[in-house]
Amino acid sequence: MTTSFGAANTVVPNDPQIQFRSFNGLKSSHSSAALTRNLRVFQIPYASRSTLVRAVSTPLKPQTETKRSKVEIIKEHSNYIRYPLNEELLTDAPNINESATQLIKFHGSYQQYNRDERGAKSYSFMLRTKNPCGKVSNQLYLTMDDLADQFGIGTLRLTTRQTFQLHGVLKKDLKTVMSSIIKSMGSTLGACGDLNRNVLAPPAPLVRKDYLFAQETADNIATLLTPQSGFYYDIWVDGEQVVTAEPPEVVKARNDNSHGTNFPDSPEPIYGIQFLPRKFKIAVTVPTDNSVDILTNDIGVVVISDENGEPQGFNIFVGGGMGRTHRLETTFPRLGELLGYVPKEDILYAVKAIVVTQREHGRRDDRKYSRMKYLVSSWGIEKFRSVVEQYYGKKFEPPHELPEWEFKSFLGWHEQGDGGLFCGLHVDNGRIAGKMKKTLREIIEKYNLNAGLLLPRYVDPLNQTAMACPAFPLCPLAITEAERGIPDILKRVRAVFEKVCLKYNESVVIRITGCPNGCARPYMAELGLVGDGPNSYQIWLGGTPNQTTLARSFMNRVKVHDLEKVFEPLFYYWKHKRQTKEESFGEFTNRMGFEKLQELVEKWEGPVKTSTRYNLRLFADKETYESMDELAKLQNKSAHQLAIEVIRNFVASQQNGKGE
Repeated sequence: MTTSFGAANTVVPNDPQIQFRSFNGLKSSHSSAALTRNLRVFQIPYASRSTLVRAVSTPLKPQTETKRSKVEIIKEHSNYIRYPLNEELLTDAPNINESATQLIKFHGSYQQYNRDERGAKSYSFMLRTKNPCGKVSNQLYLTMDDLADQFGIGTLRLTTRQTFQLHGVLKKDLKTVMSSIIKSMGSTLGACGDLNRNVLAPPAPLVRKDYLFAQETADNIATLLTPQSGFYYDIWVDGEQVVTAEPPEVVKARNDNSHGTNFPDSPEPIYGIQFLPRKFKIAVTVPTDNSVDILTNDIGVVVISDENGEPQGFNIFVGGGMGRTHRLETTFPRLGELLGYVPKEDILYAVKAIVVTQREHGRRDDRKYSRMKYLVSSWGIEKFRSVVEQYYGKKFEPPHELPEWEFKSFLGWHEQGDGGLFCGLHVDNGRIAGKMKKTLREIIEKYNLNAGLLLPRYVDPLNQTAMACPAFPLCPLAITEAERGIPDILKRVRAVFEKVCLKYNESVVIRITGCPNGCARPYMAELGLVGDGPNSYQIWLGGTPNQTTLARSFMNRVKVHDLEKVFEPLFYYWKHKRQTKEESFGEFTNRMGFEKLQELVEKWEGPVKTSTRYNLRLFADKETYESMDELAKLQNKSAHQLAIEVIRNFVASQQNGKGE
């Protein structure tokens, strides 16, 4: 058993192109004196390499020094992400220094401290696993569950990129926790840092050729772009690398250098000593299924099948990304755009060519502009395609036409396609704690599915699509609350829905982040709240339920206690001025235009009062109505008549009580 967890093309001013000379390994003609000056020698303690000594150097500096960020310098001098992290972990201090803090990200960890506490900082570490397609074995889940109790804060966090986050690990326990994950066939390698992150695919275990091929492709891309130099295992398990068989097509694609993509003789043939300019995100899916937010990724890969359902190739999107900086308009969220189509046997080479294009041409001087979306935006898709084709060695074919995207939650019971069933469970903001944590363990240990978890039909529709990042107290970037604040905000939205007479089963996609980095993808939401000050949010509107339209900034610095002043008029006019009942909130806000919506908010004085006859809504859902109808038939009444009687009797009893 495995558990699966479920464009605005703004142009940035062109900057001078940044070039890096390739590192082609050490030459035997180098003098010993030069070696003494330029090299450090490290013992590689793998069991299979116990006598190997590797000399490591950096590329020769170009004659004209190009400005680089501090992180680029740290990476260059780190001996492939080892130094000074290896030394810092041995000290008695509860924290690590700045250079090690940057490097430990590549190992899948962030240094944090509790921002709720005053006085001396109480440091801890967040660990993030890497689980392509969101697949987690029983063994790994139980290990993570144990580690959360023994070394963390007692909870697990499922992320929007199908990984675990384990918070609150102390520095002295890091090696124990990391080695436990590795020995349970898990990994945190590359879950953070300037390299390819976890590769997404639809989490549903559907036995369909296209879904299975999407998951296989995601696995292969993840393997292709996994670091090769062994730094992860050197640090956490003393070089005892866990060896798993790699598909031969992945090994062939990684080693292929027929178009100048690789660093010859380097322990990191694709990444080199500098790795990538910034983090890199990839998702794979099938047509219509947008459960992975395909357009928010650096690379989005879509399986294309023939009329018989046999996968033939892939459409590729490039240049998506969410992060931005407040009040800096040259930073922006962006949707991916179509690059082209490749046959299925070429997908690894195409992905590698795109990664290398970003490696060679992405900005390394200012990390605010280092994501690939800025390269695509600055160059334009035609130039970007042309450069990628040089590394790919072929022309991209025209993309295939795709049907409309849908957001698929996979909640509840579904047929797998092989006679079996799977069940999607709702986890509020991905936080596994308390009863749910205990119950999931029971399910995995005993396969007892009747364990008391909340069925999807009892989850508020607003909650089903809502997301929030962790934010306070541990995220160092948080400006205001997100995960801790979203339960109350969703309840307040529900109260506004009731006040303006929106039905219970009507919903909007709400996402909240504590800062503008956009980890919960608020810029794709119908209603996005982005922290822009203490207890204050920037409000974004205009995303759509199928996650294909970018939201836009609507209002700034709205205090949390004033949210209803914005929500009420927006939802009231959506209720009364939408063109059809099917017009989503996001579609409505885009059609109305922000200038008109601003006017409606500014002039809002409350809902227009109507007579009780027209304003009274007795039944919010079908189940309640059917239950009342059955009781009413026993008394030869209608459900409406019985409900009115019950309400009148209740009101009378309350009034009688006051009279006494």
